[in-house]
Amino acid sequence: MPIFPAKPMTRPELVGWVVLVLPPLFWAGNFVAGRAVRDDVPPMTLAFARHVVALVVLLPFGWAAMRRDIARYWACRWKLLQTSLAGMVAFNLLVYLGLHSATASTAQLLNSAIPVLIATLSAVLFKQRLGVAQMFGLVLSCSGVLTIILHGEWVRLLAFRFSPGDLLVFAGMVSFALFSILLRSLPPGIDRLGLLGAQLMIAVVILFPPVVWEHVRGARVNWTTGALAAMLYVGIAASLLANLLYMFGIARVGPVRAGMFIHLVPLYGAILSAALLGESLQIYHAVGMGAVVAGLACFNIAEPQTRRATSPVTS
Repeated sequence: MPIFPAKPMTRPELVGWVVLVLPPLFWAGNFVAGRAVRDDVPPMTLAFARHVVALVVLLPFGWAAMRRDIARYWACRWKLLQTSLAGMVAFNLLVYLGLHSATASTAQLLNSAIPVLIATLSAVLFKQRLGVAQMFGLVLSCSGVLTIILHGEWVRLLAFRFSPGDLLVFAGMVSFALFSILLRSLPPGIDRLGLLGAQLMIAVVILFPPVVWEHVRGARVNWTTGALAAMLYVGIAASLLANLLYMFGIARVGPVRAGMFIHLVPLYGAILSAALLGESLQIYHAVGMGAVVAGLACFNIAEPQTRRATSPVTS
């Protein structure tokens, strides 16, 4: 595979790179929140509450754009439905169901597969090839993620045993990879705030019957302060802000390069654990963080020959 010369980073791409460092920070707490309230909030109810909270917060700011673009939503209704199903319904249901038996550390390990899945599916579906420097950056960043998760002891990888819950979480990662790729098929001129509102509405409608079924089967919410805080967090931070910024970034740098930033999730997790839980940072944290950052930098050195043109900037 040939190496292509680097191109100067455009201003929209630079803005996209800066914005994309934030979604992993919000997502870092999603696995922890889902795992922490697994006994207090049923998984389907948590997924439903996540999107209801996000929609309620978004509507005052996005309703005007949603009304203006309603004809455009109908024109691309099947693509809109696909992105909502993949990135919101399937992803959240599978992850929250899986977290009832999967540990947070294993979920983080599986989460690190998303950039690889995005690159692989992009190559299969859109014939998008990666340059040598990008492949090296992908491998380097993956190694940094594993270094953090495995505490610098790679032999721990042999000790991982995958349960049915782990497989559900992995299926959720495949869904999110598809979501990242499918976003590129939506018209770039559609306002991203209104688009997210439309996707959230679809997700709420689709998730309502499973919640009713869950309730009929006897699953109930244990209304504690922690349960309420988790619902608000996954709705406002992990869903609304993270998805909006991620869509914004994809419009500027493309799904493959945007997906690389997901490798920042365990890095942020380590920093948050040190800041909020009093856990100390170790040498392996520094090594892993360095590898992740270096991998992200390498990924921008060379462009694949079939690189997707950057989408026009939208508000």
